Amino acid sequence: MEIRILESTDWPGVREIYAQGIATGQATLEISTPDWDSWDRSHVSKLRFVATTDKGEIAGWAALTPVSGRCVYAGVAEVSVYVGSTFRGQKVGDFILKHLIRESEQEGYWTLQAGIFPENSASIGLHKKNGFRLIGYRENIGKMNGVWRNVSLLERRSKVVGTE
Repeated sequence: MEIRILESTDWPGVREIYAQGIATGQATLEISTPDWDSWDRSHVSKLRFVATTDKGEIAGWAALTPVSGRCVYAGVAEVSVYVGSTFRGQKVGDFILKHLIRESEQEGYWTLQAGIFPENSASIGLHKKNGFRLIGYRENIGKMNGVWRNVSLLERRSKVVGTE
């Protein structure tokens, strides 16, 4: 497994993995994948990665989205991690999330946050294993198929950035 910067040419594979996550009903409140331009504008260009197999197949992706345009929050971002359905349970998520964390700290990010459905125990476990802690939840934050959903809030504070 190799990790590299996500390029626009990766979008079809990334979009397919995103669609697989949407289809589970446990990954996001989104109901469809965006087009490349919308996705590209909303994610930090230096901090989006794909995990690829030795055959060049995209196994998963991870990216950061700024939480705010205000300068005081320049080091705070929301994490997205998605793993292709045929690669789940093979530690791809752990591999790419660890990489994203290291790279985010090199870029000056001191807080990473994640919003995860409480029912998605695999994702919550992955994040906790990588230093995230549960800080609360947002009750009935959005509807999915007519059903209100809660979202658990997790946060990771860097031990090397923003400590002074």
